[in-house]
Amino acid sequence: MRSPLRSRSGSRGARLALLIAVPALALTTACGGAAESSDGGVASVSNAPSTDRTKDSADSSQAGPAKGKSAFYDAQMKFVQCMREKITKDYPDPKLSGYLDWTKINKLQDEMGNDVAKAGRGGACKNEMQKAMSLEPPRDTQKDYESMLAHAKCMRAHGVSKFTNPQLQDGSVIPGGDPNPTSPEIAQDSPAYKQAVQACKDKLLDGLDGRQ
Repeated sequence: MRSPLRSRSGSRGARLALLIAVPALALTTACGGAAESSDGGVASVSNAPSTDRTKDSADSSQAGPAKGKSAFYDAQMKFVQCMREKITKDYPDPKLSGYLDWTKINKLQDEMGNDVAKAGRGGACKNEMQKAMSLEPPRDTQKDYESMLAHAKCMRAHGVSKFTNPQLQDGSVIPGGDPNPTSPEIAQDSPAYKQAVQACKDKLLDGLDGRQ
């Protein structure tokens, strides 16, 4: 087994780097426990003011096509094409939703190493990456949080006991996962972790599979 430092912590860093322009989720790693209410229920962001992008969805018709799903997909395809030209011809298409297919990207990274991480070796496709993520359609922060929470609970139930819950902070979601990403405590290359990932993957909404 490779050591935790050679685990998917690199993939996780790559995923977060691909999402640096998304304001709906606070793209830092959770360091604490659950962000659940004191009565055992799920925390709510219904009263969060400025950081919940869902309130902007009512104005989406005024934003023009540049904010639509089609523009997001097209921009992701330009990023993918850049990665194919400069890094590897095998870089996978995005999903129809426009989000990257991390199941395929992770397999590719296992074969090629960190050349496919982030925006490619030396940031070769950084501009295309940032353009794509700036066009991500608004997300429902509450649903994203509940999805990540269900996923974290599932991971622990399947043997990854240190997998932390996401947290809500100022109307944004801080993803869960490894409690100490700078010195990983979860061996993501272990058979137990990979089995948990497969068992729990359906808990995450589309577009969240790269975020915790």
